Amino acid sequence: MRAEEYYNQGYSCSESLVKEGIDNGFCKPELLPAATAFSGGLSSGCLCGAVAGSQIVIGAIYGRSNAKENIQIAKDKAKEFVTAFKDKYKFTCCRTLCKGLEGAERKAHCSEMIRFCSQKLNELVEVKVHG
Repeated sequence: MRAEEYYNQGYSCSESLVKEGIDNGFCKPELLPAATAFSGGLSSGCLCGAVAGSQIVIGAIYGRSNAKENIQIAKDKAKEFVTAFKDKYKFTCCRTLCKGLEGAERKAHCSEMIRFCSQKLNELVEVKVHG
């Protein structure tokens, strides 16, 4: 999964997922700068940046267009993604997910969540992109 590699190269959690989405042709390169503000729990410890980056990619693929049904698909995919994340990690709050973790331990924990998000995101969008 390239998202984890990007994170280990210095991209933020949200940027890493969007950058992988760009590589996979899921979204346009212009989205990468927008992902910066979503890192570090929206820069305030709230929503996990890996979740936010994944949602940006889902929105880029399935978001608002002339076909109204795409809006519902985007919402359904977004909900499915968050549900899977919460099933595994219980929370989507960065502050809670990383509580008590610092340095290398936090980096490893975030890498693992980024890997999970990358895998889940690729599962969710595979039908749309390759089907």
